[in-house]
Amino acid sequence: MAAWGFAFAVPSFYWALGGTAGATTTISPSLVRLIEEGVTWFVATLWATGALKVIGGLLGLALARGPWGRAADRLLQLAAWGAAVLLFWHGAAFVLQGVLAGSGALDLSADFLPVLPWYTYLWGPWFMAGGLLFALAARTHLARMPDRRSGVVAAAVGGTGALLLSAAMLAAGIG
Repeated sequence: MAAWGFAFAVPSFYWALGGTAGATTTISPSLVRLIEEGVTWFVATLWATGALKVIGGLLGLALARGPWGRAADRLLQLAAWGAAVLLFWHGAAFVLQGVLAGSGALDLSADFLPVLPWYTYLWGPWFMAGGLLFALAARTHLARMPDRRSGVVAAAVGGTGALLLSAAMLAAGIG
């Protein structure tokens, strides 16, 4: 889990530094333009997402190392299940979008079509794998917790909260 988070942070930091090798063929052309132009808000977003991915890696290490005590374990469960749901949902949306576009049921911008396979077969499954890894790490940590009941409650709150947040963002057209 930790290795997934740390490895996933590398492209974010590389792109934040202005690198585009590989990006021009694997991510949306509009995002590549933002990188090439050094758009401040987007560069800041890349730094922030890279940092969040490192935090995800650290969360994976903490889950593997625990239990840590009642309060810390609950917080770890909340964060891990929230991350698991967000990542899996995000990846599944990429895959579903790709399948729908490939079947002709969904029209996408012509400049996005060349990178659609990357979103469908690389980025989507990569996000989904991260979600599954978080869920597995959280489940393993939960099994070692002395107070599993509070861990289950925290996990349910984290996963449900992430699902509601994702649904609200999608409904608002932000995700």
